[in-house]
Amino acid sequence: MNHKNGFNPLSRTTAHRRAMSRNMVTSLFRYERITTTEAKAKEVRKAAEKLITRAKEDSVHNRRIAAKFIADEKILNKLFTEIGPRMKDRNGGYTRILKLGFRQGDAADTVIFELVDYKLPEAGAEDDKASKKSAKKAEAVKAEA
Repeated sequence: MNHKNGFNPLSRTTAHRRAMSRNMVTSLFRYERITTTEAKAKEVRKAAEKLITRAKEDSVHNRRIAAKFIADEKILNKLFTEIGPRMKDRNGGYTRILKLGFRQGDAADTVIFELVDYKLPEAGAEDDKASKKSAKKAEAVKAEA
């Protein structure tokens, strides 16, 4: 029996688990939506929610504590300037875990781990990218001629 076991070690060493957690939290804040296993998502959620709570109040102290966990300066800035203020009126529950099914190779439960206010990219945004790309190609052809 595992009474009072505070976390899931995920069959990894402490250093590996800590590095994986830091990387996954950074990816979550960068893309706002990642696909992973259910066990990893549940472990990473603990750290991510604490960092978002810190980011709701932008102070030097909170930035330094978050910087211990997030090495990328751009992502740290995004956390405090975009993500934190978006979650200002929310009292917790900043992340969502949506079950996808089982992974082909080892039948692990896979999930989508995302921020609660994540919005899917609209179809119009993809059309804009395609039109910009075709416009650049047209300009390149004109420049050559």
